[in-house]
Amino acid sequence: MSARKRAYRRDLWAAAGAVALFVLAVVVGRALNTTVYGSEGILRLGWPPLFAWWMPHVGPGTPAAVSVAVLVVVYGPPTARRLPWQALVPAVWGAAMAWTWSLALVDGWGRGVAERLTTSLEYLQSVDRVQHVPAFLRDFTHHILVGSPQIWPAHVAGHPPGALLTFVGLDRIGLGGGAWAAVWCLTIGTSFAAAVMVAVRALCGDQLARRAAPFLALAPAAVWIGVSADGYFAGVVSWAIALLALAATRSTKVPRIAALGAGLLLGWAWYLSYGLTVFVVLGVVVLLIARSVRPLPYMILGVLVWVVAFTAAGFWWLDGYTTLVERYYQGAAKVRPYSYFLWANPAAQVLTVGLAGVAGLRRAAWQVWPAVKRIRSTAPGGSGALSVLVAAALLMMLLADVSGMSKAETERIWLPFAVWLLPACALLPRHAHRCALAAQSVLALAVNHLLLTGW
Repeated sequence: MSARKRAYRRDLWAAAGAVALFVLAVVVGRALNTTVYGSEGILRLGWPPLFAWWMPHVGPGTPAAVSVAVLVVVYGPPTARRLPWQALVPAVWGAAMAWTWSLALVDGWGRGVAERLTTSLEYLQSVDRVQHVPAFLRDFTHHILVGSPQIWPAHVAGHPPGALLTFVGLDRIGLGGGAWAAVWCLTIGTSFAAAVMVAVRALCGDQLARRAAPFLALAPAAVWIGVSADGYFAGVVSWAIALLALAATRSTKVPRIAALGAGLLLGWAWYLSYGLTVFVVLGVVVLLIARSVRPLPYMILGVLVWVVAFTAAGFWWLDGYTTLVERYYQGAAKVRPYSYFLWANPAAQVLTVGLAGVAGLRRAAWQVWPAVKRIRSTAPGGSGALSVLVAAALLMMLLADVSGMSKAETERIWLPFAVWLLPACALLPRHAHRCALAAQSVLALAVNHLLLTGW
C-alpha cells in the first residue's frame, strides 16, 4: 500500500473515531440526563452534549445555505489558488458572512437573528441599567453572586463588563435592539476567516493560507457564530493574533503599530471574556514560530491601556473573576458532572471543526514534535509552523476544559479556540479538498436543520 493511501486511511480512521466519540457523548449524556435535578435533567441540556433540541426544520435560509455550500465546494479551491491576495482576503470574509447568515436564517429572522440575543439570560436585557459607565464599573462585581441585589443575568455575570459595554455602546449610537446586536456579532465574528488567513500566511506561507481559505469560509462553526456574542469575541481575538503574526514576522510596513494593535485587541478581549486570557499561549507560540520578541513591549503596552482604564474606573479584573467562580458553582455547575464534560466538551467540538478538521489535526499531530525541535535553531515555516499553531490552539482548548469552568457552557464559548483548529484542513491533500469541503458543509447543514441550537 502506498504512503498516500495509508495516510488517507488514517484520516478516515481519525474521522470515524471522532464520530464514535460524539455518538458516545450523546448516548451517555442521554442516560445521565435521566437523573432529574429540580425540573430538569442533571446535565441541563436538551440534547447532550449540545445545548440544543431535536427539531427537524427548514427555513428561509435553507436555499441560500445549500447554494453557498455548493459554490464554495465547486469553486472555492481553484479561486483561492488564483485570486490575488488583496482580493482573496475580503472574498473569504464575504463567503463566510454569506454562509453564516444563511445558516442563521434557517431558523427564521426572529428566532435565528433578531431575537437571538434578547433572551432573559443575554446582555441586551441589561443595557438600560447602564446609565453612567464609571458607576456601572465600580458596582459591577456587587451584582454577580446569587442573592445579590439586582443580580446580573447569567451572561452579564459570567463575563467582564466589556461584553455588556459593547451593546451599551451600540445602543447609545442608535443601533440598539436584537437585530443590530446580531448584525454586529455576525459581522465581527465572521471576520475570523480573514484574520486566521492573514496569520497563517505570515507564519506558514502563502500556499497554506490559500489552501485553508475555503475551509475557513465554510466552517461548521458558523452554526454558532450566527448568532452569539462569542462569535464577536472570536473575531476580536483572531485579529489580535493576526496583527501579532504580522508584527513578529515583519510582514507589514508598520510592525510596531501592528504589535500595539494586537495588544489593544487582546486586552479588550480579556475584558470581553475571562477565558480568553489563555490566548497568551497562542501569542507566545506565534513569537516562537517567528523567533522574535520585538513586538512584545508594544503588545504589553496595548494590553495595559485597558487594564489601567478599567482599573481606574473601578473594575478590578481579578475581583470579577474570583466572584464569578463562586457564582458559577451556585448554578448548574454544582450538579453537572465534571467527569462527563471533561471528554464530552471535546466531543461536541467535532461539530464545530468538522470531520475534515479532525483529519487535518491528525496530520498535524505527526509534524508537531519535529517542528518544535526545529524552533530551537530556525523558524519552522510551512506545514511545521501550521502544525505548531493548531497544536497551541488545541492546548488552549484543553486548558479551558480541565479548568472545570466550562462544564457544558455550550459550543459557542469554544468558538475563539475552535477557529484556530480549522487551518489544519490545509494539510489535507489538494485532490481531496472538494470532498472534505462537501463533508464540512453537509455536517453544518445537518446540525442546523435537525437541531434547534441555543444561544
